[in-house]
Amino acid sequence: MNDMRLIQRTVDMHETKIRASGVDVFYGDNHAIKDVSVYIEDKTVTAFIGPSGCGKSTFLRCLNRMNDTIPICRVTGKITLDDEDIYDPKVDPVQLRAKVGMVFQKPNPFPKSIYDNVAYGPRIHGLAGDKSELDEIVEKSLRRAALWGEVKDRLAEPGTGLSGGQQQRLCIARAVATAPEVLLMDEPCSALDPIATAQVEELIDELKQNYSVVIVTHSMQQAARVSQKTAFFHLGNLVEYGETGKIFTNPEDSRTESYITGRIG
Repeated sequence: MNDMRLIQRTVDMHETKIRASGVDVFYGDNHAIKDVSVYIEDKTVTAFIGPSGCGKSTFLRCLNRMNDTIPICRVTGKITLDDEDIYDPKVDPVQLRAKVGMVFQKPNPFPKSIYDNVAYGPRIHGLAGDKSELDEIVEKSLRRAALWGEVKDRLAEPGTGLSGGQQQRLCIARAVATAPEVLLMDEPCSALDPIATAQVEELIDELKQNYSVVIVTHSMQQAARVSQKTAFFHLGNLVEYGETGKIFTNPEDSRTESYITGRIG
């Protein structure tokens, strides 16, 4: 009986952070995402997997309204963050993106110093009262991104001068500097070498203590290593969603099994 109570408490710890209901995405006449409903838990790594062009990145971009920047894109359905509809006209997309940070496929540091890359978001959103508070945010963010030890003596140097793996960790530091609640990562390791990939994967594992992390990845091995939940997309449909171990070892849908075993993709 005690074991059951412990299991229930563990389940309750991971509350739903984002809930999508009946989401459709259109690019002009192209129906890219078809009636997707899914919940994403807090302080959990959720992986989106599937073949190229299956809609996983498109759906990821719905979660912080990045698709708003594409004129021909139309999103219908409902997506809530902490039960607040993120597509409500009252919601400011800029403020939303401070709460739902994003790290892209290719490291894209600003052409500024390492310090200013991280300080950019907190300055825009007025998160620091003075220089010492800003210094503190920059240090904390670089520590969270496991980069502080490597750059603390060169904060005035350009972020673009770092190695690829360091640049990606700088982009992660920049994303966490605005104190987000969710981190979206769109194939964050696809441009990195194996050593840098391992460092970022280790970092993702640590980040889930503080954030809900959603990662799009082409690598099933990566999804299996870093995530607790996995969603499999195919031809714009969410085919299957559940515990990562179960999706990879005992999927319910034959399309998921075909993808996992390499027969489609």
